[in-house]
Amino acid sequence: MTARSLSESLADVLSGDHPEGITIGEILDNVGEKGFGLLLVVLSLPSALPVPAAGYSTPFGIALFILGMQMLMGRRVPALPGWIRRRRIPKRLGGAMMGFAVKVTSKLERFIRPRFQWVGSRWAMAGMSLLVLAMAALMTLPIPGTNTIPAGAIFLIGIGLTEKDGVFVALALLVGVLSVGVYAVALYAVFFLGAAGIEGGIEWVKELVRGGA
Repeated sequence: MTARSLSESLADVLSGDHPEGITIGEILDNVGEKGFGLLLVVLSLPSALPVPAAGYSTPFGIALFILGMQMLMGRRVPALPGWIRRRRIPKRLGGAMMGFAVKVTSKLERFIRPRFQWVGSRWAMAGMSLLVLAMAALMTLPIPGTNTIPAGAIFLIGIGLTEKDGVFVALALLVGVLSVGVYAVALYAVFFLGAAGIEGGIEWVKELVRGGA
């Protein structure tokens, strides 16, 4: 039996016939043996999307933080509390997530392959879980325009974990360092420069994200 590609797996996970959209619980039930990796990819999508997804960064950030804790504790199968499982992703947003995920991952698949097998080791899982925890915590901060970069780091970790590719984990670490720098600038603007500084910081982050797109 031919192994399914990452883009095909994501399309399967995000597909749903409910007219009001798919729930996070249904996504969790659909990830199958891909487990934590595929779930990290999916739950980072609303913040990584180049389309408005207001109101989802904080609950998804909390969900990702919980998953990071479970990874750190060595749990084999991901689990989420009922209030998160019941959270529904509107059909329009779900469609945008699927379209974006399939488009990006289908382009990345030519570069993805199992390498640097340390990705599956216990210490590597611990390191990835700590990075997920840090990025998820940043995503929950109510600073507009700053969630894309930490979500991108988690997205890369999910790909690396799902496909056993250490290169993507290394890229996630670099993006994570960038995230810390971006939030440091944003917090400085919030506490020391006031409203004008916040507005200028948001525009700077938007230009940074556009430049990397």
